[in-house]
Amino acid sequence: MKHARVLYHMVRADFLERVRRYSFLLTLAFAAYLAWGSATGLIVLRLGEYRGIFNSAWLGSMMTLVSTLFVSLVGFYIVKNAILRDEQTRVGRILASTPMSRVFYTLAKALSNFAVLGLMVGVLASAALLMQFIRAEDTHYRLGTLLAPFLWVALPAMAIVAAVAVLFETLPVLRGGVGNVAFFFVWVTSLAVSDQKGVDDFAGFFVIARSMQEALKKVYPAYDNSFSLNIGDSAQITKRFVWTGVDWTSAIVLHRLLWVLVALAIAVVASLFFQRFDPARTWSFKRVKKSQAAAGANGDALAAVASRESRPSPGHLTPLGKTSNEARFSQLVVSELRLMLKGQRWWWYVVALGLLIASAVSPTTAARQGVLTAAWIWPVLVWSQMGARESRFATQALIFSSARTLNRQLPAVWAAGVLVAILTGGGYALRLLVNGDWHGLLAWFAGALFIPGLALALGVMSGTSKPFEAIYTVWWYLGPLNHAPGFDFAGSTAGASRPAFYLAFAAALIVVAYVGRRARLAYA
Repeated sequence: MKHARVLYHMVRADFLERVRRYSFLLTLAFAAYLAWGSATGLIVLRLGEYRGIFNSAWLGSMMTLVSTLFVSLVGFYIVKNAILRDEQTRVGRILASTPMSRVFYTLAKALSNFAVLGLMVGVLASAALLMQFIRAEDTHYRLGTLLAPFLWVALPAMAIVAAVAVLFETLPVLRGGVGNVAFFFVWVTSLAVSDQKGVDDFAGFFVIARSMQEALKKVYPAYDNSFSLNIGDSAQITKRFVWTGVDWTSAIVLHRLLWVLVALAIAVVASLFFQRFDPARTWSFKRVKKSQAAAGANGDALAAVASRESRPSPGHLTPLGKTSNEARFSQLVVSELRLMLKGQRWWWYVVALGLLIASAVSPTTAARQGVLTAAWIWPVLVWSQMGARESRFATQALIFSSARTLNRQLPAVWAAGVLVAILTGGGYALRLLVNGDWHGLLAWFAGALFIPGLALALGVMSGTSKPFEAIYTVWWYLGPLNHAPGFDFAGSTAGASRPAFYLAFAAALIVVAYVGRRARLAYA
């Protein structure tokens, strides 16, 4: 009973700390936007040319699928900071001094993440009930039928996401930007494998899909079993049918509850990698001898300093001359580029060079486009530093107090990001130039300006690299990889590219970054 009480207060304190942040308002705004998109037809659930009557069963299941599809993805990036926040605020050191076990801590963090995601699901459940009242296609309200898919499908899915977020925070490689990018591919792969194998996935997508397909097949035998949850496809719906909901048998319910047990198991596994905020126990791929040598050198240096007599000495500040800070802008750009690339291993440069050469010498256009797609996802963690490095390393006071930092340092960061895009994708541009494909070259150039503009704007406004890593990975997946119209910023296909739009968008993002940095300078 005592442990349950402590667990409750830990989860409650962490949850209240999150909901009192302005970022939580953005979280609720995102959930409200999904509800609005579903109500207005922006987000459409359809089975070919059919959709169900907006009754309790259909609306509850549609909002459930919206939550498991969108909230499970975006929600991961929202809650993946629970352990990091304790570390940054030094609350973790206090918790580490208590007899609390590692399993207890990771379970508490997983439950706190689940509470945040569950609140977003609750917003969508309320919107489903309101939507049935507004649409009034069926005025018979069946609260149990409407809430059942949220209970058996959405909440177990949120439990998995909450536990995986804790696991990623405890793993050495996945706690940073690599984990933010990797989760998207894990998420996509899990849904794709479930679709091809025909098995239930953690999101419960196919539990609901199969029930709808079987019901429609009985009414319209010519139905081709198509099923999709898309954005902006309402014009293709011409027919409606009545669906009364999933038959929640004991087998289905038990299968969904198994995902809750899987989530608990993931939280327990995360405790194996949790180091209780002790840097000495943190996993590292560096050699222990190197760390010990560095520690010994630091200890000798500290001992030497401590042995000296510390006497106060007057400080002398060199006046800032008119010509002393007129260093060439190109040198500043090179310095920013070196900072971006600092810490990259030799194999990173080998892969980047290989992609550069392959994009220039690949025999077919499709192959070159595929290489460019890979080349512009490879430096994602390099771009994600832009605008957020000062907050990450607490150098705002140093950078913001420099002379003309707004007009020189910020453009230099953006120019360095453009150089990274040009150096990694330059082979493809060279081939376009040789072939005289000016439209393709313009689209490539717009993409080279857009990527660092997006990274800089998001980094300046958020102070972290996570928004860019999440948004850009999804954008890259929809556009250059799958050629969705309007999303292909790389211009890999002529039909999907919008060079004029992305040139204007890049300019707007630079303005946003400039205004955001200027506002921070005013309060620095």
